[in-house]
Amino acid sequence: MSSAVEQFDTVIIGGRCAGSATAIALCQRGLRVLVIDAAHFPSDTLSTHLLWPSTLAEVAALGALPAVEAAGAPRLPLAEAILDDIGWRTGYSTVSGIDYAMCLRRTHLDAALVRTAIDAGAEVRERCRATGLVWYDGRVVGVRYTDDDDVEHEVRAPIVVGADGRKSFVAEQVGARTPSLTSTSGRSCYYAYWSDARTDLRHIATQWRVGRLLGVAFPCDGGDLLCLLQPPTDLDDEFRGRRAQDAYLRGIEAIPGLARRLDGCELVSRVRSCTGIESYFRQSSGPGWALPGDAGHFKDPVTAQGIRDALRYGRLLGEALAPCLGARNGVDPDAVDRATEQWATDRERDCIDIYQWTNFLASAMPPSPLEYELYHLARRDPEVAGVFADIYNRVQPPAAMMPPRTLVGALTRALRRPDSSARDVLADLRFQQRRMLGDWREKRRLLRSADEIDAPLLGDDVEDEDRAALLGV
Repeated sequence: MSSAVEQFDTVIIGGRCAGSATAIALCQRGLRVLVIDAAHFPSDTLSTHLLWPSTLAEVAALGALPAVEAAGAPRLPLAEAILDDIGWRTGYSTVSGIDYAMCLRRTHLDAALVRTAIDAGAEVRERCRATGLVWYDGRVVGVRYTDDDDVEHEVRAPIVVGADGRKSFVAEQVGARTPSLTSTSGRSCYYAYWSDARTDLRHIATQWRVGRLLGVAFPCDGGDLLCLLQPPTDLDDEFRGRRAQDAYLRGIEAIPGLARRLDGCELVSRVRSCTGIESYFRQSSGPGWALPGDAGHFKDPVTAQGIRDALRYGRLLGEALAPCLGARNGVDPDAVDRATEQWATDRERDCIDIYQWTNFLASAMPPSPLEYELYHLARRDPEVAGVFADIYNRVQPPAAMMPPRTLVGALTRALRRPDSSARDVLADLRFQQRRMLGDWREKRRLLRSADEIDAPLLGDDVEDEDRAALLGV
């Protein structure tokens, strides 16, 4: 071990989205920050890497937007979603002056963020792996890590930030790896890059759903296109080993619109996979530690929210910690812990609704009669299509998709369709009511209070005590 023990205001393990965002926010406020990461940047990682306007607004808030734009990904001002042959297309609401999405490889995005953190004053040490936390009187006070020459170092700081992903070393060391709330996904992810021959469509991000299959086409940097397939998990065996590419191509052919989009395009990469996906909230703060990004909270990639939340809550963590760490009278550990606890509570409150909506989309259930009606309505009404896009963009909550008036109208139209079954429609309605009630109960448990939780629409099968609680009587 090196003899000198270094001192920083903050040590951050993990330098990608959440880690860089935390470092930038702290350094912009004059604090001394060390970031260690096992990777050497630029470096790739598994990711859907679609950046909504709200995500790019976070990039801009960190000062990294010029570097991100310079990577050459096209602007995507239009969003499109197609259920069977029912489709809608719309623009995005503007967030901090940005009204377009982008799809950027993580090699470019993460390198731009790390460079921005270094320019802000962070010390970034690559090819370094954390080996242990330093504890004193029940509190984390530092990190031990090994560098590329296998030399062990010790660093002390009033706060250690674990921005080290789903398999977080910090979460494991502090006993937070077991989630406080979890949901197993019904989908797996398989993606690859294609050379994009359709220059006329390189401004549109499109999603298709056919039965239980979901596929997307996102034009990205390098003149390529990211094609992501999310089949139900019961098809995983078809994708194992050398069969993965053949199964991936069969999945594309099973989504006619996606196959047409790729007509004339060429597969230019291997197929990458992410299986066994679990969404969760973990305890994300404690004495001397905090967990931004996927280390503390993860959502299925089906709604592409991870990068946005890693950047946003990494930045907010840095902003919350800065006054405590830069206090004139020295650092008060209790003030640091109160700041991280409030930050973690705020993230739970902000993210629980989109977490639950994401879990519903990740269930891989077949499209329901009410979903078909919502797509019909969005095709007819641009304002409804805009609501869909704004939910992904985090401008509106998922509840905006199905207010009572819209739900009643969708139910009425579904019942009138000659090819629909009244039994199926009413069964779907009851399922949606049970799902909303289940989400409400889950949300109440997570937030430990029902005071600020809106009640779902109630059905006859709601128990009396739940009905009374939901109605506030």
